[in-house]
Amino acid sequence: MNAWADKLRSSIGKFRRTESEAAETVRPTPPFWVMVHKEFGDHIRSWRFVILLAIVTLACIGSIYTAVTALKAGVSQTDNPTDTRFLFLNMFTVSDGNLPNFLTFLSFLAPLIGIALGFDSVNSERNKGTLSRVLSQPVHRDDFLNAKFVAGLLLIAVVIFSLGLLVMGMGLYTIGYPPTPEEFGRVMLTLIITTVYVGLWLNLSLLFSVRFKQAATSALAGIALWIFFLVFFGMIVNLIGNATSPSDASDAASVIQHSNAMQLLSRLSPAQLFQEAASTLLLPDVRTLNPFVTQEQAYLAISAPLSLGQSLLLVWPHIVALIAETAVCFAASYVMFMRQEVRSRS
Repeated sequence: MNAWADKLRSSIGKFRRTESEAAETVRPTPPFWVMVHKEFGDHIRSWRFVILLAIVTLACIGSIYTAVTALKAGVSQTDNPTDTRFLFLNMFTVSDGNLPNFLTFLSFLAPLIGIALGFDSVNSERNKGTLSRVLSQPVHRDDFLNAKFVAGLLLIAVVIFSLGLLVMGMGLYTIGYPPTPEEFGRVMLTLIITTVYVGLWLNLSLLFSVRFKQAATSALAGIALWIFFLVFFGMIVNLIGNATSPSDASDAASVIQHSNAMQLLSRLSPAQLFQEAASTLLLPDVRTLNPFVTQEQAYLAISAPLSLGQSLLLVWPHIVALIAETAVCFAASYVMFMRQEVRSRS
């Protein structure tokens, strides 16, 4: 009996030593990822995100319906009923005229997701007094802002890729035409560019959230900037173009120089950069973004569409510009947040 008791005590001792060693080897989760997980869950459970996601999803479903209707009617992007090249990509770019296509809806409504996720990320924490409590813990100050951005960007990527795969799935179900590997790659690259584009608006809303104390002010600033770039910026560029157009229309050098300057000015808008990059990837027949096309280029555009690599090289400056604008906005909000004083509310 004593032997059995000694053996039992020995087994319990070994189990306790093994448990303590395992507890020592398990490393705690870094505070950064804890905050990312918390922010990600808060965004998903918020009613504003659910409502906005429902609006964007319904709009995209409507655009898919118009694209399917147009494809069944024999309408293609080049208005040629016999053109069946890149039929699957037409799901994203073709419309029957009743509603805009999927790409137009995405470029118009997707920035609202980024604005909604970031307009009160910092100032709401400051007004509720939780910012000083979080930073009083053993947490790096920059991890707080980085976690806000990473959580929002992860959620944006999930939403954008879900919508894109929804369009692909409905296309497979309705037209019964599977995508080729090149078409699938073009769609995936377009979704990545869309994620970067919405991430730019997320960074702008974060910047306004750091700058302004009230959430309503930062939300209005983000919406005002969104309306400016989508509606008024093109009008301003047209007015500048009409005012500075060369008087002598026969001077080809002056006309080309003026057109290049106006094109460069219009590309200061992130909406214009995204529209050109996404449409070039989804339309392989686009061989150049230059408004002045030579006769040889026009012939090649009819005879041979661009490959995926060539289209990517064509829009690579647009992608770099979007990433640069996103980095600049994040750097501005980062520097501003690091210089601000954090005080608990009395």
